[in-house]
Amino acid sequence: MPHAQQKQMSNSSSITQFLLLAFTDTRELQLLHFWLFLAIYLAALLGNGLIITAVTCDHHLHTPMYFFLLNLSVLDLGYISTTVPKSMANSLWDTRTISYLGCAAQLFVFFFLISAEFCLLTVMAYDRYVAICKPLHYGTLLGSRACVHMAAAAWGTGFIYALLHTVNTLSIPLCQGNAVDQFFCEIPQILKLSCSHSYLREAGLLVVSILVILSCFVFIVVSYVEIFRAVLRIPSQQGRHKTFSTCLPHLAVVSLFVSTGTFAYLKPPSISSPLLNFIVAVLYSVVPPAVNPLIYSMRNQQLQDAIWKLITGCFSGAMSFPSSSA
Repeated sequence: MPHAQQKQMSNSSSITQFLLLAFTDTRELQLLHFWLFLAIYLAALLGNGLIITAVTCDHHLHTPMYFFLLNLSVLDLGYISTTVPKSMANSLWDTRTISYLGCAAQLFVFFFLISAEFCLLTVMAYDRYVAICKPLHYGTLLGSRACVHMAAAAWGTGFIYALLHTVNTLSIPLCQGNAVDQFFCEIPQILKLSCSHSYLREAGLLVVSILVILSCFVFIVVSYVEIFRAVLRIPSQQGRHKTFSTCLPHLAVVSLFVSTGTFAYLKPPSISSPLLNFIVAVLYSVVPPAVNPLIYSMRNQQLQDAIWKLITGCFSGAMSFPSSSA
């Protein structure tokens, strides 16, 4: 038994790199994957970058709702930048490798940012609940100090969760090779490489984490149910339509985020396949950062005006630069 444990540990410690999922051996399809991911990545950069700049520069947007939206955009940019560029580079250069330290860093940063994002989405649901259902208490419950504390709590919770899961996952001996069945270092795919039942500790920790996430999701759903009940009492049909058209897309994005993320981490091995793993991972790690800017600004005239002012200001400044220099 000691000899077997020593062999397991030696196999784990001898891994210096991991092999990420190879989409295809066909060069044309590899380039198609590169351009598709590049388009999604640029859309996420543009959308979230515009929101961050608009909220930062426009003093009319210095309110709790936009403060949380700014934090959401920063998190979106962070976690899509953790996974997609590496996958694009691998497709472009026809390689699959990622170093052990690179995989550890990717695992930690991704889990940190995605956990913090879900905590922030919970806070944002509370913000909308107070604004619509308890408007007279909004200034008291969501003052500037309270907003900073809630945002810091979301970031801090994500950091602690990521540190706990990363240390726990990487301390597990690996003896099933180094091929990760995903386009980035994802905890369930690392656990598949573990020896015998040594992954059960991390699997148990993941189950506890998912239960916490589902509790937050229930809180979000209940908050939106209360919002919808309050909205139905609004006499103006236009006001009801505006609130529903704003809240329903938010709830749809959160539902997609939670359902696909939970499925990715808790799905039974019997229904696991590389294609299914890839689709689910894209749905919870690539799609939300790209569509969140569109969803959160689609029915928000104030944010649209700020972004339009930002774009026209930059364009007019660029147009006037040659004439002023001449």
